[in-house]
Amino acid sequence: QVQVMESGGGLAQPGGSLTLSCTASGRQFSTAAMGWYRRASGTKRDMIATISSTGTTNYADSVKGRFTISRDNTKNTVWLQMNSLKPEDTGVYLCNHMADPYNPDYDTWGQGTRVTVSS
Repeated sequence: QVQVMESGGGLAQPGGSLTLSCTASGRQFSTAAMGWYRRASGTKRDMIATISSTGTTNYADSVKGRFTISRDNTKNTVWLQMNSLKPEDTGVYLCNHMADPYNPDYDTWGQGTRVTVSS
């Protein structure tokens, strides 16, 4: 049973930076794709960044050039480095462990960490 836990959220000023961390338990980490999603309001989750088991990354257009996703399989951890933050980056950031990136039935989500960008 995989468990996912995020940390690192908080309050940042526009133009500032935050780094989010996500740790997933279990031996499946190295073969799983990982992703960061944002829930700004309601229940809809928007993809922010994903990283495959081999390190291929994908970003939402709104964060390209500002956010960087990375992973360390020896630590079962994925990070999201967020720079040049904007108020519209505000939301709950959720980490997703995708044991099969083509089948959402095998996704495991964390509870999320809140990011607020405000002056």
